[in-house]
Amino acid sequence: METLTVKDSRMYALITLHDMHTKFYHSVLVDISEEDAQNRLGTKANHVAWLAGSLVNERYELAKLFDPASVEKIRKTASYELFKDHKGIQENTAYPALADYKNDWDAISPVLKSLLENISTEKLDSLFEMPEMSMPYYDLITFMTHRESYCIGQIALWRRLLGYEAMKYM
Repeated sequence: METLTVKDSRMYALITLHDMHTKFYHSVLVDISEEDAQNRLGTKANHVAWLAGSLVNERYELAKLFDPASVEKIRKTASYELFKDHKGIQENTAYPALADYKNDWDAISPVLKSLLENISTEKLDSLFEMPEMSMPYYDLITFMTHRESYCIGQIALWRRLLGYEAMKYM
């Protein structure tokens, strides 16, 4: 088991979840065809390709808040405009291949983990400002980590709805 070193002890659990989600992302996407990844089954729900891309984009956006320079070196290209400014799913739009998202996920995940390990208490306690709202960076990271669980769970449900085996956790 890896020994985790952090600057603020509040980050231990969040980094553990980050590591779990990093593995689960690949597990939940196993064997899903590109056609099925874009299938909304006649609903308005976000399909697998949108969920997978949104997860990648949000990791990039979170990392960018802490170190824009390191993120720009590995910035994904295929899907950035589709998710820019946290856009929702777009009708009649083909989303990139799951393989592209997996490559982007593998590029950003270690960068974000390092940033989370090294974030200072002062930064965690400082405010992230948004229109009409602000919150401490710690709360933002906690929310984004929770959102990853939620989106991975949605993809797991899509697996079953599309006729795939349940997600494997190992």
